[in-house]
Amino acid sequence: MDIQNIKLRFGIIGNSHQLNRAIDIATQVAATDLSVLITGESGTGKENFPQIIHHLSPRKHNNYIAVNCGAIPEGTIDSELFGHEKGAFTGAHDQRKGYFEHADKGTIFLDEVAELPLSTQVRLLRVLETGEFMKVGSSKVLKTDVRIVAATNINVLEAISQGKFREDLYYRLNTVPIQIPALRARKDDIILLFRKFAQDFSEKYRMPPVKLDEGAQEIFYNYKWPGNVRQLKNITEQLSILEQNRMITGDEIKEYLPIYEGQKLPAIYKGIDSQTFSSEREILYKILFDMKKDMNDLKKVVHEMQDSKNKMPVYKDYNEEFNSFYSDGNLVDTNVHKNSFNLDTDKNYKIQDTEEFVEESLSLEVKEIEMIKKALDKHKGKRKAAAMDLGISERTLYRKIKEYDIEN
Repeated sequence: MDIQNIKLRFGIIGNSHQLNRAIDIATQVAATDLSVLITGESGTGKENFPQIIHHLSPRKHNNYIAVNCGAIPEGTIDSELFGHEKGAFTGAHDQRKGYFEHADKGTIFLDEVAELPLSTQVRLLRVLETGEFMKVGSSKVLKTDVRIVAATNINVLEAISQGKFREDLYYRLNTVPIQIPALRARKDDIILLFRKFAQDFSEKYRMPPVKLDEGAQEIFYNYKWPGNVRQLKNITEQLSILEQNRMITGDEIKEYLPIYEGQKLPAIYKGIDSQTFSSEREILYKILFDMKKDMNDLKKVVHEMQDSKNKMPVYKDYNEEFNSFYSDGNLVDTNVHKNSFNLDTDKNYKIQDTEEFVEESLSLEVKEIEMIKKALDKHKGKRKAAAMDLGISERTLYRKIKEYDIEN
């Protein structure tokens, strides 16, 4: 069966090279029993390709079961996939067959396979390697002959590096990889898809189909489509129901696009949980403690400088005869040297210190400003060197310069 017939049969719209390549790989691998891993962003239509593989395979007359692994609670996923025995856990009133038992001789599609718990990944790996599994609460080994096709919209290699996905399971599933392109990578298909959806909703709601003018088409081409084909389909349905005018303009289109032309909205991080908030608190606390430490270090330096200055000798007035003087560390008789000093020992000489003392400010802020200015002058305005000399971080020095409005 050629690619165009496959597109018609499974309702696939588009002519991009990447899309045709993905369909071609699915067609070729269908005749084998190799496991397939389909990757692509959410909303790109990954669910169509397992059906192509199953319906073109020798297993087409047996069961095809699609399982959304992300929608099943962790506590019941093993029971859903592999079944359980009566009394295996609270509420297990009867024996139950799992999906792998129901899909024997057929195909099972594991959507969002990266959401599986690690314990379930071990069980799945055993099925891929030996075809064996055990029901929950049973020690009996069962066999199954099932073709596994898996899909995910996350970066599996990144999940492996984070310890969330088993590397050996990845290589078992990824025997044949199929990459589905995002809608923004196949811009020529956007208007084709819009027309197809508009016609479908026209028939569904019994009204004329909506159309796009040139301005609206240009906006569609340039939009990033984070929700891919699913988002395009939803917007087309909204336009079909809500707009009275069947010719849609560019201004009308903008009202339906949540993020348009670089409008910046808060990004949503998928991994927000208690651990994330705990980590953010730890970072904030560390910053605050560092700031407190820098402040204490600066205060310590200022106090040490203050103490050092207070301990400087204070000069007193002297009114006594020069009987001796201190020279080269030895007391020497002044009579030996009085001529050299031209002193008259019969007269009293009063030596008074001429230094003028001004009462110093004890303000910590003033001292901080003084020390910062001295350090900057000493290092010719180089803040990094000044911060090291002061014994504080460069960040604290920047903050102090800004706080005290100190000109460098």
